[in-house]
Amino acid sequence: MFNKLCVIGVGLIGGSVAKAARAQGLAKTIVGYGRAQDLVNLQTAKRLGVIDEFYIESVGWVEERNPTNHTANVGLRYANPTYQAVEGADCVVIATPVASIEAIFTQLKPFWSENTIYTDVGSTKGSVLAAAERVFGVIPDNLVPAHPIAGAEQSGVEAALVDLFSHKRLIITPASHTNPDAVQKIKQFWQGFGALVSIMDAQHHDGILAATSHLPHILAFALVDMLGHKDEQTEIFKYAAGGFRDFTRIASSDPTMWKDICAANKSEILPLIEQLRAELAKIHGLLANDDYQQLFSTFAYAKSARQRFLNQFEVPTMSKSITFHVQNGGKLQGEARVPGDKSMSHRSIMLGSLAEGVTHVKGFLEAEDALATLQAFRDMGVEIEGPVNGELTIHGVGKHGLKAPKNDLYLGNSGTSMRLLSGLLAGQPFNSVLTGDKSLSGRPMKRVTEPLAKMGADIKTTEKGTAPLYITGKAGQLTGIDYVMPMASAQVKSCLILAGMYAQGETSVTEPAPTRDHTERMLAGFSYPVKQDGSKVTVTADGKLIAADIDVPSDISSAAFFLVGASIAEGSDLLLKHVGINPTRTGVIDILRLMGANIEVLNEREVGGEPVADLHVVYSPLKGIDIPEHLVPLAIDEFPVLFVAAACAEGQTRLTGAEELRVKESDRIQVMADGLQILGVDAQPTEDGMIIQGGGNIGGGTVTSHGDHRIAMAFSIAGLRASAPITVLDCANVNTSFPEFKDLVKNLGLDLVCEES
Repeated sequence: MFNKLCVIGVGLIGGSVAKAARAQGLAKTIVGYGRAQDLVNLQTAKRLGVIDEFYIESVGWVEERNPTNHTANVGLRYANPTYQAVEGADCVVIATPVASIEAIFTQLKPFWSENTIYTDVGSTKGSVLAAAERVFGVIPDNLVPAHPIAGAEQSGVEAALVDLFSHKRLIITPASHTNPDAVQKIKQFWQGFGALVSIMDAQHHDGILAATSHLPHILAFALVDMLGHKDEQTEIFKYAAGGFRDFTRIASSDPTMWKDICAANKSEILPLIEQLRAELAKIHGLLANDDYQQLFSTFAYAKSARQRFLNQFEVPTMSKSITFHVQNGGKLQGEARVPGDKSMSHRSIMLGSLAEGVTHVKGFLEAEDALATLQAFRDMGVEIEGPVNGELTIHGVGKHGLKAPKNDLYLGNSGTSMRLLSGLLAGQPFNSVLTGDKSLSGRPMKRVTEPLAKMGADIKTTEKGTAPLYITGKAGQLTGIDYVMPMASAQVKSCLILAGMYAQGETSVTEPAPTRDHTERMLAGFSYPVKQDGSKVTVTADGKLIAADIDVPSDISSAAFFLVGASIAEGSDLLLKHVGINPTRTGVIDILRLMGANIEVLNEREVGGEPVADLHVVYSPLKGIDIPEHLVPLAIDEFPVLFVAAACAEGQTRLTGAEELRVKESDRIQVMADGLQILGVDAQPTEDGMIIQGGGNIGGGTVTSHGDHRIAMAFSIAGLRASAPITVLDCANVNTSFPEFKDLVKNLGLDLVCEES
């Protein structure tokens, strides 16, 4: 992109610019420029290959190279260092503290070239433009101020990182007359590093950064200063926990730099300090007056606001990329307890919030999907303590106690949250909007909105019938229906049951095949009347929920990966503790047993109305089968890993009646077939299932999960029988359902390395 790039100030930021430019091929020659006291740092930069040569500002000397051996240093010769540094440069990056930029402009002025683009990395942009105007009389049209929002605790070129700017925000703040071509080139330059570039005016930038960067640094410095003077013997610091370390991390930044930043941007910072004083005074008053409910509301709103801030980083270009590298072979041995059941975790929050009294929950799944439900109810005024080690305390508000959320309810990747909440919120006295990430926003919602419309609900979707969902509350206006589901779906059934709790008359749902019945069981556990007549479930609005304690069993969907892994890997012997064996969820056990798996159900018991047991599984050769269609709804979430079991079985396995798999987090039929074929397995997708020719001949290769957590974990388990390593791409969403998977499967015997980028 540039023949010659000059970096003025080759520290952490400047060094990272140089490293990234070299790595991405954005500059043929890179030179550094600095002060006399920077000599050692510049020599280090050259030794490390970060720059090709350097020039020293104050001494008027330049390093001279041997003309036949450019790596040999033969001494220094006198020259005009500024001219030498910038001569012929296509781009000059000023990576110095903001307080020194005016002096840099003064040095550059005699050699300023219209053929060069000048830019900087300062964190206050109004001061940069003002300095340029003072030096040049007008702001040069080839000066393109920029600010990469990135950094680290270390300083100096040795701390420079080639990927420091990857997936980080970069703001360009041109003047009104800045050359558009220069702006475009600088934009492309930073985009070449993987930065996410925005353009705004300098004043807007300085206001935003004052609030999100400058004020937090001031707070961190002030807190440590206060405690440091108070604690001469460092006792407070000795017992400070990780939260203190994380909050005050930025107080490790360069004090001189931050003094200069505060001075340069004080007009934006001072009003924010006044606002913070008022906020602290409010909290002081709440504590003094024992107004803990309002204190909770303040904290809960702050948590929700921060979550909305985090959600913006789910844009695909900002998302963290996670890749699983799985070495072939291994076996699973030992015992483990997998995380709590996700379906029950969702419902414990929903029903506990609507109950009268305090509900205590154990075994809650602390993964993103269930946490999305938790946050939604906090946003609707429910006080929820935790989770801490899987334990929650929910202060129920009663069936009619929810409050209108101040903002849209963001549900991440959780289809269960969106579909169940659509029924629950349809009968509330307030309006609401349900949103989700890119994956959830592409999944079908008409399966719930259409029957809800028959009850009188008012829910608007996109033209494709997808989120966001705009729900107009119809308190007292819903009417019960007798609905025969066209396809088996526990989410649709649960959605209509929850809506029926707010509808006039009876609401009945008849399912064509059994699906998980956690909603019905848990409603009964909360003393809400539910009528069950064969495949028909009926509820009315005549009832209330009474708080109850819930012990969430381990999720059989999560246990399924280990059941299959131990079944296919010779020498495996595994005990899975406290697994939920609700008969509407045990299809995976039944299917594996039909294939010849050796699975024992031990220590059966009932906890909170749900059957629980320990599952002992040892390796056993599997055989292919035609999977009975009546078992399909009972194992719908487990088929990705069951396809792996089929690939390891002798003979053919045929699945039919599973068209539901095509509208999950991904098209699980097509995605699994594609991946298995890459690994050398004969897997042929059909409209409603798959035909797999087994034999255990799984090879290595690179497959993608398409952001589907269950597919990522299924292909990881395939590594136990593979003949070569397997790389699984796009695995970040494993955190939505089973964040402990990576560590647990490694501890039990699978060689898996998680790479984040």
